Formats: sequence, C-alpha cells, structure tokens
Amino acid sequence: MDIRNLLTRFLSQQGYEIGSAMTAAEVGAVLAVRKPDLVLLDLMLPRESGHDICRLIRGHGATPIIMVTALADVRERIAGLDLGADDYVSKPFDLGELAARIRAVLRRPPGDLAPVAPARQPGYRFGNWTFIPEKRALYSAEGVRMTLTGAETDLLLLLWNHAGKLMSRQRIIELLYHVPGAVEERAIDLLVSRLRRKLAHGGRQLEMLRTVRGDGYVFDPGTGLPDAGAAD
Repeated sequence: MDIRNLLTRFLSQQGYEIGSAMTAAEVGAVLAVRKPDLVLLDLMLPRESGHDICRLIRGHGATPIIMVTALADVRERIAGLDLGADDYVSKPFDLGELAARIRAVLRRPPGDLAPVAPARQPGYRFGNWTFIPEKRALYSAEGVRMTLTGAETDLLLLLWNHAGKLMSRQRIIELLYHVPGAVEERAIDLLVSRLRRKLAHGGRQLEMLRTVRGDGYVFDPGTGLPDAGAAD
C-alpha cells in the first residue's frame, strides 16, 4: 500500500474528511472551491516540487501545512519551514505521532481573512503593530495587515508572554511543540527570521526581537500593553 492510501485510510478512521491531490493543478483546483482545515504535504512528489506546492498553498492564505519528509532531508525541512509550513513529520513516522501533530496544529486559532478594523479588535499593541492572535494577523497603525502562519502566531504569542526574558532555542522548541528536540534549532532561527521580516515590513527595522548570540532571543515590545479584553 502506498503512503497516500495508507494515510487516507488511517485519517478517515480517525474521523477526518479526506481529499487528495497529486499535482499543483489539482491542488489549485481544490483551493479554488474549498479551504481545507489542514494540508499534509509530501515533499517527495513524482512530477513537481513539494516546495512549489507549499508556495501555492501559502498564496491562498494561512491554511496549516504539515510536511512529510525523508528523515535525512534536513535542508528540505528547513526550506519548507522557511516557506511557511507549520510543522513536519519525518519518514518513517509513527501514525500515532502524526495524529498527535495534526491535533496540535488544529488546536491553533483558525485564520480569518475577512477585513477587520484593528482599532475595534482586542489585541496586543507594540511598536507600530496591533497583534490579534485569533486572526493570525498583525495590523499596522496605517491599517496594513500582515497575515501570520500558525507557527508565527504561536511564536509571537509565546515571546509576548515571556517579554524581556532570554529564550533559548531549546526552550522555545519545548514550549511550542511540547517535546524537547521536536525540531532542529535551525528551524527556530528561520521561524524567528520570518517573523522579524514581517515586523520590519515597510523597511523600518525594529529592534524589539533581538538575537543574543549563542544563547537565544529576547522580545522587548517596549511599553506596549494588551488592550482591555485581550487574551492572557
């Protein structure tokens, strides 16, 4: 039995409604008519790059993506995370672990691409931004919206809750994934880099997310405080 049939049968038994696609054209056709709750993306595709399909999915919004990769393909995993994938499982993988990772990703707040006036939304204010985790979004004072992936949202909320504290890469991994060593430290560096680029949108380099060489990261939002009604 090939991996696609195996996963279709297993996940159907877990109560999920499953659809499958083999090419970018098929993926595009699915995304044109429905928004999946989650995409399980095998990077080892026969005709096209899994990274290209990851870009295609990201172009349609913040649908969570879990990559399926070969155990030795560290560079492939890093590249996928840098493109916006939320998590990965390595082949060969345990089906129970896969199910747990799917549940963890689906527990994240769902994305909502409908335009919302940031001033009317509870959130976290810092620098030029209002951060609304429930919307997976950053809103600038000028009304520009930066859509975050689930992983970026989780990281920013984690850093906010530990503002001013030095966070090692391993501590971030433990708090984000609940399993020490769940991903390589390099994956955290790339996730931080993606978030930093979004915080610096418009060419204004913000120093609120600082690298402490060899030790980790410190998030310093300044004097910004959560709005009334914001989540703890």
